[in-house]
Amino acid sequence: MTQVAQSSSAPAGASVVAPLTFIVPQDAKPVFHSTALTGGTQKLFFETESIEVPIADMRPLSHELSIDREGFELLRHTTEVVDLYDDDAIENLYYPEIEALLNTRFGADRTVVFDATRRSDGAEGAPNPDGLRGPALRVHVDYTVKSGPQRIADILGEDEAERLAEDGARIVQINVWRPISGPVRRSPLALADASSVGAGELIATDQVFPDRVGEIYQLAHAPTQRWYYAPEITPDEVLLIKGWDSIDDGRARFTPHGAFSFAETPADAPPRESIEVRALVVMESAKAA
Repeated sequence: MTQVAQSSSAPAGASVVAPLTFIVPQDAKPVFHSTALTGGTQKLFFETESIEVPIADMRPLSHELSIDREGFELLRHTTEVVDLYDDDAIENLYYPEIEALLNTRFGADRTVVFDATRRSDGAEGAPNPDGLRGPALRVHVDYTVKSGPQRIADILGEDEAERLAEDGARIVQINVWRPISGPVRRSPLALADASSVGAGELIATDQVFPDRVGEIYQLAHAPTQRWYYAPEITPDEVLLIKGWDSIDDGRARFTPHGAFSFAETPADAPPRESIEVRALVVMESAKAA
């Protein structure tokens, strides 16, 4: 079942002021070594800065949010999966649920789920087939104008990617973010209104893996950026986050996001546990919203 999320136990309009971690712009292209390369924490070859920003409650605006304007939406969506730490259930049950959700939301011809990551701000992080993961603390976007098309070719194959491009298909990369347990009271996710982010604030950064070099955007701070979060988001809610859009016509293409902490966090709040699924939404008619 899917509908716009309308209510929560959190008070409406519960904005906070909290620090987010931004990149400090530099002359050379920034680079960092991934956890897959280091075997532990990422190794950065650039500076970051922590800046306090107002982060507004998105719930009062939930009916107005648009994936093509703000770059994100908050939906109520239940899952039949009992254990989101069960890898078999994720692949065989959860992936089809997410594909159905996105096909319906976008009127898509097909959706291809290609990745899932669990995260926790507990002492060890959350288990994944490729290791433990904590929240992503730097504000970032998963894909760029360069790496978005490359990811399409990697997942769908170069021939199919070329065919879709020639036919004028629209392809959107969407992250579907859900709490595993909740409501989330620690390390919530902040999202930038994509319409408030200038192109010059998105800093292309090389991400080095053992066998390849990828590219993501880190975000430089600007006072004009507008930030939102969903207070006490529950496992029956999901955030849709746009990571890349093949259409470049003024609509949102990249949505910066990252975890944050704030002083109002209850001392006894349990660790934040979440799962994010990455998917390609394919619209060959290019008429979907």
